[in-house]
Order: sequence, then C-alpha cells, then structure tokens
Amino acid sequence: MEDVCIGRYNVLNTTYEGVLMNTKQHIHQLIQSIISYLQQHKTQTFGVSLILQKLAQMDLTPDNMCEVAPQESRHDLLLNEAIASISAPALSNIATSLQQAKDHLAWQEDQGKYYQSGADLGEGYRQCNLHSLLIGPGGCGFEHPDFNLGIFMLGPNTLYRDHRHAAPELYLNLSEKSGWRLRGGDWQDYAAGSLIWNASGEVHATRVYEQPFISVFAWLKEVNEPCEVVVMDDWDEIEKALPSKSEF
Repeated sequence: MEDVCIGRYNVLNTTYEGVLMNTKQHIHQLIQSIISYLQQHKTQTFGVSLILQKLAQMDLTPDNMCEVAPQESRHDLLLNEAIASISAPALSNIATSLQQAKDHLAWQEDQGKYYQSGADLGEGYRQCNLHSLLIGPGGCGFEHPDFNLGIFMLGPNTLYRDHRHAAPELYLNLSEKSGWRLRGGDWQDYAAGSLIWNASGEVHATRVYEQPFISVFAWLKEVNEPCEVVVMDDWDEIEKALPSKSEF
C-alpha cells in the first residue's frame, strides 16, 4: 500500500512540475516576443530605449521565474475576442504567444487599487478593465519591486478618462485602432503596432471603438504611486456619443 501511495505521489508531482514548466515556458515566450518587438522599434518613440535598458538589467531566465497561480477573468470571452483581433503581421509573434499564454496568466481588474480614493474613471472603465502583470510586484512571470510590464484590456465603446501618474509609461497598441488624447491635446487615432510614451505626470486618455482594446504596457518606475483623474469638460459628450454597451 505504501508503494502505491508513493507511486501516486510521484505521478502527481511529475504532472504538477510538467504543468508548471509549461506555464513558465508560455509566459517567458510572451515576454521575449514583446522585448523582440521593442528592440526592432526602439527608435519609433522616446522611452522605448529606457524600458529596454531596465529590462536588460533583470535576470529574465526561466529559472528565475515566479510560481503564481493562473487566475481566470469574468471577461474571458471578450479577452478571447481581443486577442483574436490582433491581425497586424508585425505583431504575429506577440499574438501567438499571448494566445498560448492567456490561460496561464493571472488576470485582475482594477478595483481602485491604482487610483486615489474616490477617483471616477467612468462607467465603461468600471464595467470592463483587465490586466495581467508579467513583470512587477506580484507578477506572474518575474517579481520586480519598481517596474511593470503587462497586458491591458478595455471593453468596447469605452472612454478611459483623462488621468496622469508619476510612473513614466509605454503603450504598445495591439488593437487595430484606438483613440488617444495626449497632454490635453486633440484626439488622434493610433494603429496596431504603434508605441505611445507618456512621461511622468503627463495627462492622457484612451477612446475604445467597436472592438475591445488590448495592449502591452510598461511602467518604468514609481509603480506604487497612485494615479490621478484629471477632469475634462467633454467627458459627457464623448460618453453619450458612444454606442450603448452590452453587459460584459
């Protein structure tokens, strides 16, 4: 009987180790696909080189990866749609890696963790926001106390209201099209594969169209400082013009 129990333990332990190795492999591949894209486009916008320099200082070998349990999301169907919509050829490696890694990631919603108390980012943001940290405090790939690299998603027809934060921020847009208002200027659409750098304290907002928005994001430092909503007088007008939202 003892031999049977030991045999079962060994099988279970081997299975667990295999699953863990598979999880780490997919997350590591996703991180490397993002780094590869940034390296190929490091002159596209300011800040990419800073992010790459910070990443180069880290030990991103598989042996140094965390063991964080995957966490599903109530927005799984929408997340699948967002990933499936990544169609730009230049993003194919990221799209494939993200599809393979999706169920191994720890997905979370922002429930006031990143913003000052009482901050109102609007109904659309509250209904559907989602992120998974690949690198950062509690990251499912690598732990780091003052750097974030992750995946971010918003539901369709959403205004992510104007805000700012101390953390210098890079976005790599994976969606076909998204609207951005940077530093309080005019709205401008950005295509898939575009890179947006928000320096520390710069105000920015995002407008999501008919398809869910998905992106890579990175915070260079000051990741524990709270974000601040910056009130603009056209929010009501923009949100009223957005098509009615279905239940996410």
